[in-house]
This record gives sequence, C-alpha cells and structure tokens, in this order.
Amino acid sequence: MKRVDVTYVLLFDEHEQNVLMVKNKGTGSSYYTLPGGAVEQGETLKQAAVREVKEETGLDVRVGDVFTVGEAFFEEREHHAIFFTFVGKVIGGEINISFPEEIEEVTWMALDQAEKYIHITSGFEGLLMDRNTVPYILRNR
Repeated sequence: MKRVDVTYVLLFDEHEQNVLMVKNKGTGSSYYTLPGGAVEQGETLKQAAVREVKEETGLDVRVGDVFTVGEAFFEEREHHAIFFTFVGKVIGGEINISFPEEIEEVTWMALDQAEKYIHITSGFEGLLMDRNTVPYILRNR
C-alpha cells in the first residue's frame, strides 16, 4: 500500500461560531470537508495545509498546532492515508473557487452542522467546541 499524507485546516470565523467548509465534487455525489488535500513531494505538512487552503478557498491562512491525526485504509486505491488536521487563522485573501471542477462551494457552517461532516471518531462529539491542540514540531529540515 502507498502511504498518502493529507492535511486539513480547521478555520473559525471571527465570532468563532462557524467553521469554513468546502463542498467537494466527487464521483456521483458532492460532500463537505474541511479545506485541505494531499501533501506534495518536498512539502512540510504546514506548507501543504497553507497551499491547499489557498487553492481551494482563495484565503491566506496561518497554520497553528495539530487538532487531530487520523488514518484510513482505502483498499480499492491501495492507499494508507494519514490525515493531519491543523487549527488555522484566516489572515487575508477573499473566498474564491480556483478549481470549480473540484470544489462546488466554500461556506461558513455552524459548528454542530460541520461536526457531522468532519470525520472524528464517534464519542468525540463536541470536540470542535473544546479546541484542544498539540504542538506541531518540524525537526531537521
């Protein structure tokens, strides 16, 4: 299986009542996720997170600590995906969909509604409200 690293960024609005979500176009259906995507060769996780948010939403962000780490096995693609979700802050830009063939919508969504789409293990409802993080440490770069 090929390992694939994926970064997401959890972004709150200025009142910290809503989370920025993107509606991705998928095969046969659309679905919401946090903005993010695959890490490219030579990128750090944070660099990938900043790039992906810019590409998907048009917004400039500063990425902070790690919110969650998860993984999944996609047997049909032969991928072992590791998902790194960071907490970030919008520092500029305007919402703009650069890749309409991939992204259908960018929207601020209420926390309780967004939690339904964010793949956090069952039993962790309310995690978005807590906002506990752990530091991201880049060594030897």
